[in-house]
Amino acid sequence: MADVNKLSIGILGGTGDQGKGLARRFALAGHPVLIGSRNAQRAQEAAESIGAGASGGENADVATRADIVIIAVPYEGHKALLESLRSELAGKIVVDCVNPLGFDKKGAYALPVEEGSAAEQAAAVLPDSRVVAAFHHVSAVLLLDPAVEKVDLDVLVLGDDREATDAVQALAEAIPGVRGVYGGRLRNACQIEAFTANLISINRRYKAHAGIRITDI
Repeated sequence: MADVNKLSIGILGGTGDQGKGLARRFALAGHPVLIGSRNAQRAQEAAESIGAGASGGENADVATRADIVIIAVPYEGHKALLESLRSELAGKIVVDCVNPLGFDKKGAYALPVEEGSAAEQAAAVLPDSRVVAAFHHVSAVLLLDPAVEKVDLDVLVLGDDREATDAVQALAEAIPGVRGVYGGRLRNACQIEAFTANLISINRRYKAHAGIRITDI
């Protein structure tokens, strides 16, 4: 397993529940955590609500300073944000956990993405970054709940760079109860992102915060 203990984690979109939940867990695990937002004050307020040494700043500053950067913004602003940070993210491991979803009266459904998936879109926009897809199915409610000490979940990690996927698997396991599992090449990210719509349907029907576990490994 890769050694990621001393690496700083930047989270773009860290003022939203998913980003803030991941930031909280990584900060509690001892990682230096930087929360990014278009508004530095909002980012700092989110960091202060997390505590554990987290700090906040504008997206470009966080993208520059962090060792690993997690993208947790709404899909609508995904491509534009990455295009604006191409130089700041060059050479870095960029972890995309964006789920392109739509919602109507029937519930959640997967949106088509020209590049195939949000993660592949990130790779196309960031040719000099090492893009990995992960953390799509982690419940923000569980991540933010101080009563939940362990999160019962496998995080599927996809990418074309073995060293980068190993690092993200190790990062996932910094969250108590979580296991990082290699899930294939980046071209397979579309079904991982789309499966989030199924999980949302499961959670609504059973009033749960369901995740996934992979058996026999």
